[in-house]
Amino acid sequence: MTDEQLPDPAVQVAHAQEIAPDLLVIPNRGVQLVPNIGIIGGMQAVLVVETGIGTANAEQVLAFASEVAKGRRLYLTTTHFHPEHAFGAHVFAGRATYLVNRAQAEDLKMKGPGYLEMFRGFGGPIARRLNGVPVPVPDVVYDDDTGYDVDLGGRTVRLRPTGRGHTKGDQVVEVPDAGVLFTGDLAETGQFAIFPWFPPYDTDVSGVRWLTVMDWLAATEPRVVVPGHGDLGGPQVLADVRDYLRELRDETWLRRDSAMGEDAIVAEVRALLIERHPQWAGREWIERGVGCLCAEHAV
Repeated sequence: MTDEQLPDPAVQVAHAQEIAPDLLVIPNRGVQLVPNIGIIGGMQAVLVVETGIGTANAEQVLAFASEVAKGRRLYLTTTHFHPEHAFGAHVFAGRATYLVNRAQAEDLKMKGPGYLEMFRGFGGPIARRLNGVPVPVPDVVYDDDTGYDVDLGGRTVRLRPTGRGHTKGDQVVEVPDAGVLFTGDLAETGQFAIFPWFPPYDTDVSGVRWLTVMDWLAATEPRVVVPGHGDLGGPQVLADVRDYLRELRDETWLRRDSAMGEDAIVAEVRALLIERHPQWAGREWIERGVGCLCAEHAV
C-alpha cells in the first residue's frame, strides 16, 4: 500500500442512514480503511459498533452517537482489533463502556502495538490520523464461550464471538428484533475476502475456520447484513462470501494435491478468481488467501 493508493479514511457521519427503528449505519461509501459503523438504540442505552480509525474520526462518531442518545447511556463494541475498527476507542473513555470478547482483548494487547506501527507506516493521512493514538483498552471483557447480551432497554443486542476466522478474536453483533447482523470483516461486499496472512508475524487468520463460521452465519438468515466494508445487503452477502471461500479453498487444494509450487498455485488461482469475479476489488488478498490455505492443507 502507498499513500497515493489510499485516500484519507474519513468517516462521514452526515451520510448516516436509518435501516430499522432507532438503528443507524454510517456507511463507508467504498472508502478504504473506513468501516461501516453502527448506532443501535434502546429505551435506556445506545450501543456504538466500531470507531473509525484515529482520534478525529472517533470524536465525530461519539458526537453523533451522543446526539442520537439524547442522554441515554452509551456502550461501545468493536468486531475485531484492526485499527480502522477499534483504534478510536480511547475517545470514548469515560463516556461509554467499551465491551469486547476475551480473544479480541488479547489481540489488542498482543498484536495491537504492531498493527499500530504497521498502519502508521502507510504514511500520509493514515499516519496523521493515528498520531498520538494509544492501543485500545476495553472496560469489560467477556468470555468467548458465553457471548454477551447487552440490554439497551426494550432491545437486547447479542455479541457473539465466532472463533478464529478473519482474526482470532472476531465477534459479530446481532440485533434480533430488527433482523440485523454486523459481521465485521468476516464479510465484505464487492471485494475479495481480506486475509491478514503475514507469516511469521501474524498467522491467526484461518480460511478453514472462516468457512465454517460463514456456514453458521448464513444459516441465521438475517434480514439485513452490515459487512465490515462495502454496501449493506441481505442474506446473499453471507452466501457470497461463503461460496467464495469455498472456491478459494477448493481451487487451492486441488493444485496443492498435484504438488504444484505455491507461486504457480497463486498465479493460476488468482487468474481464475479474477475471471470469475472481474468487478471485485482487493485482488491483492487472493495471494494471501492462497498462502493461508496452502499452510492449512492436510499433509
